[in-house]
Amino acid sequence: MQDKYYVGAYWGPRRETALECARRAELFFHMLARCDPAFSQWYRAGRGFPRDLPGWPVRPEMKELETLFLKGRNRTDVGKKVIEDMGFRLMVWNAKKDAIHVHLHCGGYSPWGVPNSCLLNPLWKSAVWERLVRSPVLAEVLTSVATAWDPDYAMASSSQMVDLVEKRGSEVRVGWLTYLSRRLGTLPPLPAPVRIEPVGTLGWLLVLSPEPMTASNPEHVALTTRVRELLDRAGLIERPAPRPASE
Repeated sequence: MQDKYYVGAYWGPRRETALECARRAELFFHMLARCDPAFSQWYRAGRGFPRDLPGWPVRPEMKELETLFLKGRNRTDVGKKVIEDMGFRLMVWNAKKDAIHVHLHCGGYSPWGVPNSCLLNPLWKSAVWERLVRSPVLAEVLTSVATAWDPDYAMASSSQMVDLVEKRGSEVRVGWLTYLSRRLGTLPPLPAPVRIEPVGTLGWLLVLSPEPMTASNPEHVALTTRVRELLDRAGLIERPAPRPASE
């Protein structure tokens, strides 16, 4: 089975307003646009959009993004009341065919809700995504995610590799490319050919290989497993149970 790659960034409870999330999203989309032309235009769902387009065009500007985040709040089934501590959600995509989807969940501060996250994921086999995966662009994408959203960790990997390497469902995931925030602790020495690059003052980007790592390659699985073990010994893998953002 061919590996299916995705980018995922995750962080714990962080109480932010729709405007604060919109500022981060604006930076994120502008940084993505500099990574590759495939990320220059995004669309959203909604009734009545022109049929020749993939959806309603989204302008990656703070005020429009704030409005979309406010529309994407979680509500109760009865009474449709806003659930404040569940934050905001937004999903956009970049094309009608071979689309890459971006799922954003931010501003959530419930210790029992799903984690805040930023996901880039092709729902179907995409020629554009396959091209991006096999180039240095994916490292730029991960850097954009880390810079804009300041997650606890982020990774670019195949879902098949995650299934092989992950030991606990709530742990920090290690992939072909892995970003770790300095909040997690101190980075230990890692074996060659792992390359470590700083992401500003926020954290580190670990590049395990210059080429895509596949779950069907035993050497790739062994290296990813080894790096995970070393990070786990250094206390960087286990994620503590989240507490309310006010604590």
